[in-house]
Amino acid sequence: METMTKIASYDRVSELKGFDETKTGVKGLVDAGVSQIPRFFHHSSDKLANHKPLSSDLLHLTTIPTIDIGGRIFKDTIMRKNAIKGIKEASEKWGFFQVINHGVSVDLLEKMKDGVRGFHEQSPEVRKQYYGRDFSKEFVYTSNFDLYTSPAACWGDSFTCYMAPNPPKAHDLPAICRDVMIEYSKQAMNLGEFLFELLSEALGLNSNHLNDIDCSMGLRMLCHYYPPCPEPDLTIGAGKHSDSSFLTVLLLDLIEGLQVLRDGYWFDVPPVPGALIINVGDLLQLITNNKFISSEHRVLANRATRARVSVACFFTTGLRHNPRMYGPMRELVSEDNPPKYREITIKEFTTHRNAKGL
Repeated sequence: METMTKIASYDRVSELKGFDETKTGVKGLVDAGVSQIPRFFHHSSDKLANHKPLSSDLLHLTTIPTIDIGGRIFKDTIMRKNAIKGIKEASEKWGFFQVINHGVSVDLLEKMKDGVRGFHEQSPEVRKQYYGRDFSKEFVYTSNFDLYTSPAACWGDSFTCYMAPNPPKAHDLPAICRDVMIEYSKQAMNLGEFLFELLSEALGLNSNHLNDIDCSMGLRMLCHYYPPCPEPDLTIGAGKHSDSSFLTVLLLDLIEGLQVLRDGYWFDVPPVPGALIINVGDLLQLITNNKFISSEHRVLANRATRARVSVACFFTTGLRHNPRMYGPMRELVSEDNPPKYREITIKEFTTHRNAKGL
């Protein structure tokens, strides 16, 4: 009887609203010293299940491939060909790979992570000024963009901003991470353009092909902060999802948590110091007619004593204006391999994805 009363008295909508109105996110709960996570963070056990490979053909796989891209200036054609071959195989089988010797300085990577940590760990009164759910704003800090529509919330906060093609004015960005966001986004754009060249060649196309059709035109930066979780077996940092971009460049700190789904099994992605993780997004899967795959991935709740941070740079114009229609590229379709998708604008696609939530 007591259990029934508890269930009846649980007002999920009010609890969500109460949490949202604090404007301090999951970090606010941790700062308040919660030892039990609110019920709306609880995920069903099947969503949290961690299936490991059983089949013999997957047992040799440990994690996503690591590819050396030669500081973006290959010493010889063999090294370049090997990198393109590795990228092709990884994009077809995993949808994920890590790059080393990528040309972005380790110092800048560290400063970027420090900037994200600094924003989320500054005074709540300063953070609150940026909190909201209006994603048409230049800079938005929030917790769970799909808080009111998802079956369960995730244990993390984030801030987001479109850095290209129309970057925000400097005064629209928080002082604590403004300079590093501007510098890092420029470096990410340069790296992205280079990766699109290699991906074009991996598809058997001219190296400029993907850049010429504006795959590298837009850049959205999403900076995550995953505080330590007092009950990590009940929730998750980010639920299972694929990215709605053409390509994602992901910067991680050294706290584990990222997992990639392949053939029904979750593979851990152990952090490699100085590396960047690259993954194929839904739009690249669409225009390659499923030749490259946009794999689902997730982030486990943080079991460490320190908050975990990550920076995802999505190559997409998202909800910003871009009239170009995207469908399977004619160079990759044939009678034997007809188009699997219709043409769509990025805005139309992003709106559809956002409505579904993670």
